[in-house]
Amino acid sequence: MNVTVPIPDDLARRLAADGGDLGRRALEAFAVEEFRAGRLTQAELRALLGFGTRAALDAFLKARDVFVAYDVPDLDADRRDLDRLGL
Repeated sequence: MNVTVPIPDDLARRLAADGGDLGRRALEAFAVEEFRAGRLTQAELRALLGFGTRAALDAFLKARDVFVAYDVPDLDADRRDLDRLGL
């Protein structure tokens, strides 16, 4: 699905003046807010933004001061995974 967001031409020109992809910036801003609100999972956010690795998504989120909740059960699960992998 494609979504169209109407932005006045003069404002769109000013916002795009830095040479950045205004459509991509709008998608990223929308996606981050949906993630913060709990309407997207990490996997969905990664797919939506086209990141190839979880590390790339983590870097993207960190750059935007978005930190994923990580608690003791998550740590325990990671430890079990590392043990299973022999690491």
